[in-house]
This record gives sequence, C-alpha cells and structure tokens, in this order.
Amino acid sequence: MVAEGFDSELEEILRRKQAELARRIEEERRRREAELQAEAQRQALLRRILTPAARERLANVRLVRPELAKIVEDQIIALVQAGRLQPPVDEDIVRELLEAIYEQTRYEPRIRIKRK
Repeated sequence: MVAEGFDSELEEILRRKQAELARRIEEERRRREAELQAEAQRQALLRRILTPAARERLANVRLVRPELAKIVEDQIIALVQAGRLQPPVDEDIVRELLEAIYEQTRYEPRIRIKRK
C-alpha cells in the first residue's frame, strides 16, 4: 500500500515536471516567433527607408561589425520617425552616421608603463 502512494506521488511529480517543460518550450517558441516577426518588420522598414546602395553598405558593415550596423540602423529608424531625416536615405548619409558612431564606440588600447 505504501508503494502505491509513493508511485502515485512520483507520477504526479513527473506529470508536473513534464507540464512545466512543455510550458517553457512553448514560451521559448513564442518568444522566438515574436523576435523573428519584429526583425522582419524592421527589415521591411529599412527597405522602404534606405536606397539599395545604402542597404548594401550596411550589409557589408554587418559582416564585419554587426553591432555597429545595428546601432546605425536603429539611429536611422529613430531619425526618420522623429522627422529629422527624410527617406530615401542614401549611402552618403549612412557613411556619415557610420563614421560618427564608429568614433564614439571605438576602443583604442593604450599601454601604460608604471615605473617604480
């Protein structure tokens, strides 16, 4: 009799664990879908805003420095939405933004020698 109660408790614990795992998997799937949908909307917006040459330049930058390309894309979207930049945004404007943001985010290692 004790074994039956023990088995049913184990089965209940196992059912709860499986349900929790299924819930986590579903949440992760929904999160990934939302991220993919947001990225698709972002890319569609950038296609409307940027000229083909500007998109190509950002694609090339993304190959080398993906974080820099994302910052510039975010900046372009924000400027257009604020009305400070009118579409279509050409390659020259993208280049200027890239240079400005690169200067702000660039890390220059320095060697310091401390003498005793």
